[in-house]
Amino acid sequence: MRGLTDGDVSPSRGSLQAVITAAAVLAALALLVSACATGGTGTRDEGPARADSVAGAAASPSPSPVHTMQRVDPVRLVKADPLVSDAVKKSLRPCVGDDYPVDVSYGDLTDGSVDDVVINVLTCGDAVGVGSYVYRANGDRYQNVFQSEESPVYAEIDRGALMVTKQVYKNGDPVSNPSGENVITYVWKAGRFVQDDFHHTDYGTTVDTTPAQTPAPAPADN
Repeated sequence: MRGLTDGDVSPSRGSLQAVITAAAVLAALALLVSACATGGTGTRDEGPARADSVAGAAASPSPSPVHTMQRVDPVRLVKADPLVSDAVKKSLRPCVGDDYPVDVSYGDLTDGSVDDVVINVLTCGDAVGVGSYVYRANGDRYQNVFQSEESPVYAEIDRGALMVTKQVYKNGDPVSNPSGENVITYVWKAGRFVQDDFHHTDYGTTVDTTPAQTPAPAPADN
């Protein structure tokens, strides 16, 4: 029996190579089938997150309450209010033509769905406040929830609070020149306005009211 040369292939060696090749092919097929069955991409199965998934995971912000403004007829509202004094109602007359001495402001003071109404009734001549009122929407009506008729008075909305200013006069003070003022701030709590702050201011008296001296005329040249 002759020995094997380098060009000869033994049957056992060829069978081993065939087995290795078949095993490799089967492994590749198994990997491909597994990737297709799981819907993956083979080497990486996670992809970028879908936009709708991210949007769904984020918490949706709760909508802020919407306040609406409904304009009112301030003169009709005040005159129809049984809580307003007869003196204020009688003074509420047009100054010129149909121009009534009223100031009207709208804003959120009582956390309602409709803006509250602040009405100041003034005098025609010097615009002194004779009555201040706050009306809150209650269904299809407006309810008087605050009033001050201690003249002179003026109410306004200040960052969600009600600020009422009252001029202070001493004996002999003219209407146009009070000695000071009181400012009272109210906030809405438990269905009503309660006082939250108070401060008083004395006006300065630095204005010189002494009549100016007229200089004597210079002597004429002869």
